[in-house]
Amino acid sequence: MMIRTAAELGLLLRSRRRELGMDQRTLADRIGVSRLWVIEFERGKARAEIGLVLRALLALDLQLDVAPERSAAAPGRSEPPDIDAIVQNARRRR
Repeated sequence: MMIRTAAELGLLLRSRRRELGMDQRTLADRIGVSRLWVIEFERGKARAEIGLVLRALLALDLQLDVAPERSAAAPGRSEPPDIDAIVQNARRRR
């Protein structure tokens, strides 16, 4: 599924959360945010921090995929960035 807006991402996360039978409080606890953050994010709040968005995706067992034809790859780089490797490296630094 191609996500183009914050509202579309919010709807996807709400749908997945419900599919898993998870309430907003449980998701908030897993991400480390307030229930209000989850409510706002599911409604399409456009200014959520990327780190929290990535935690939400992880908590809902969703993967982020960067389409090569849409990515702004660095000059001379033919492959999209490896988001999983970036997240793993960030975890190791904690």
